[in-house]
Amino acid sequence: MEEPETHHPHLQLEREIPAPSRRPRRVPRDFQAPDDVRKHGSRLRNRLRAVRGLAAKDLGGYDDRLLIKICLNQNVDPEDIAHASSGIEIVSQEEDTLVLAFATRGQLNRFESKLTSLSSGESVTYKNLLYALEDFDRWTPEDRMGWALVRNGFPKGSSSFMIDVELWPLDNEEELKLIRQCFKEWIADQGGRVVDSVQQPHLTIYRVRVSPPIASNLLNHRDVRKVDLLPSVGLDLDLRRTSVGDLEPVPSPPQNAPGIAVLDSGISSAHPVLGPAVGDSQNYLTGKHSVADESGHGTLVAGIALYGDIVRCLQKRSFVPELRLFSGRILDEHNKSNERLIENQVEEAVRYFVQEYGCRVFNLSYGDSNKPYHGRHVAGLAVTLDALSRELGVLFVVPTGNYEGNEDGPDWLAGYPTYLTGQDSTLLDPAPALCALTVGSIARYERGWDNKQYPNDPAYRPVARVKEPSPFSRHGPSIAGAIKPELVDYGGNWIVDARVESERPRHGGNGEVSTSRDFVNGYPFGMDSGTSYAAPHVSHAAARLLAEFPTAGMDLVRAILIVHARTPRACANLFARDKNRLRDVTGYGLVDRSALYRSADDCVTLWAEESITDRHHHFYEIPVPSEFWEGRKVRREISVALAYRPPVRTTRIEYKAVRISFKFVDADSLEQVVKWFDAAVDLESTEQIRERSSARRFSEKVRTKGTVQASTWTFSRPSQKVRSKRWFVVVTRSDTSWGRNLSSESEDYAIAVNLTNRCGSSLRLRPSLYAQVQAQLRQRIQVQRRG
Repeated sequence: MEEPETHHPHLQLEREIPAPSRRPRRVPRDFQAPDDVRKHGSRLRNRLRAVRGLAAKDLGGYDDRLLIKICLNQNVDPEDIAHASSGIEIVSQEEDTLVLAFATRGQLNRFESKLTSLSSGESVTYKNLLYALEDFDRWTPEDRMGWALVRNGFPKGSSSFMIDVELWPLDNEEELKLIRQCFKEWIADQGGRVVDSVQQPHLTIYRVRVSPPIASNLLNHRDVRKVDLLPSVGLDLDLRRTSVGDLEPVPSPPQNAPGIAVLDSGISSAHPVLGPAVGDSQNYLTGKHSVADESGHGTLVAGIALYGDIVRCLQKRSFVPELRLFSGRILDEHNKSNERLIENQVEEAVRYFVQEYGCRVFNLSYGDSNKPYHGRHVAGLAVTLDALSRELGVLFVVPTGNYEGNEDGPDWLAGYPTYLTGQDSTLLDPAPALCALTVGSIARYERGWDNKQYPNDPAYRPVARVKEPSPFSRHGPSIAGAIKPELVDYGGNWIVDARVESERPRHGGNGEVSTSRDFVNGYPFGMDSGTSYAAPHVSHAAARLLAEFPTAGMDLVRAILIVHARTPRACANLFARDKNRLRDVTGYGLVDRSALYRSADDCVTLWAEESITDRHHHFYEIPVPSEFWEGRKVRREISVALAYRPPVRTTRIEYKAVRISFKFVDADSLEQVVKWFDAAVDLESTEQIRERSSARRFSEKVRTKGTVQASTWTFSRPSQKVRSKRWFVVVTRSDTSWGRNLSSESEDYAIAVNLTNRCGSSLRLRPSLYAQVQAQLRQRIQVQRRG
């Protein structure tokens, strides 16, 4: 949608300052005792003895502790398990009911003695936590195998090959150094070679060249968390070029224009449409590689990232860049990352463009088909993006990855949209990253070249209709049920010939148009389909927001984008019977650009950037004018979004160490709201305080799993009681017990609130909704100053 004629700056919302609240210290909860406590203790003691013998067969290790798998019958805080089991070190929480621990023989002896006492009916400390224990086991070779390795096995017929090996991330800095040093020495002693490595506090990955026997031994190495095959991007570009005739000269962007960096296969910086905006191009591949795009993918992505809607520019015969464009080449001519680990390439590129040019928006149209997300832990590149987002204050925009089916299907027409939510179409790394914006694809067109050439032939069928999910888009959620993708945008469509059962789908003129690397041959624009081209639409919008908010943090940018997102009606109709599937495929929806960058008369955005300490609340009163409720057949909406960037820990199921959430409540006064929340600060306690649920789009339980959260409340025929209420957003922070040493005393967040009152032109509010909200805010500030 085009921006409206009348537009105004978004309005800043000040938070209220009531007395802060605190909650009492958490204590471990009681667990139900088993029917036969003595039998329970005896069984666990025997299992622990057996598993000690199995774990002793593990290879390597930087010390002589054993790696033990502790299975639980219910969700228990890992730190409580450490206390109950004689001080063993919790290495990782792999599932809600599964933790791994390093334990010395002395600790295991004491643990075994405690279980013996339990089996004898004697009194033991932390008895209630021992009731939650179910079994013990070792971390098996199968547990250490990554998804691609399970599916394909080690490469056959080669005396050596490269694989990626992830080690356990340890909290102790000295132990972390030891585990890395000992592993490198072990690989060298075995006859292998370290090619590259990622060594971050939260992530240790080695790319190693090994023989088949060494690879097998790695699956039994105590310090190895995961072994997997190298990434596989698997892009297949079938470009169809289109000539657009002569264009007006392309000017340079404003000197203070925000920058957008495209990390991809490089760009054709001499392209007449891109060239004037290109600030710098760098190569992060090893070997003799230039900065130029040899595959065409990066140039296609860059055009959309720079201009947004290329078709609109073509229709106007005018390209006017409003952003500066930067390119970091991390993929070769085959769209692979060669010998270097892509985590290192991305980090090096991001640090360079942040330091040299102040770039804060990075488009990474990359998806590793060898790393689909099937629950449990976030790993790989996603973890690196989350860490860099927090450290450097940058925003990554990534696609869900492309679903390409397999040799046996699916039936692209008859199976649509069922396969969109199947086990084979989950997110690809790095899409699960919680602090990145993940983008799925929807179709912009449904009538391709074949339909135009053979208008009477019904066999040429588009898989998706306009604004339905693209047949190659993948689905979430991410870790712990976090909404992913958060957004969808146009990425193309596929068309099939219904007469040919085995035909692979193709875009057939239904793809996204963008700049082409083959401009020197007279084809400045090309077309392709993929989630790779949905992501830069959102990257463009994010960077454009920085032109209006030059000092805004990336939390605010995410919040404003999400607060303006709405589910396309075509998607809602497609999944009308299953809202969960709709959410998993489309997230919060498509960003409405009509009042995104600046508020309209009847669509007002308010914003706030703040920081909050643990176990505290922040209160915001939304200025809702009485005129907001006037009129019939009026679409009234209040939308709220919150975003933050927590520290993360890959060895915990919850993953994020900080939890910040919001509630939307109505009350008679601020004092009443403060009283409700005064004694309840953690998320479990605030669940007892109900927010408004009528005509709500996303419930608290659904949205709070992610680091960007939003919901919309619709008011069609508000009662007099509703009209008389005051409306508040209450932000709450409640950290996990294990995450308090990782988080800051005061954590940053941002909220965005959108008020929309859409009515016919003859019924528009006079003065406008924007003017009324602005007047209320000014009056509130005057009262506060007098106070």
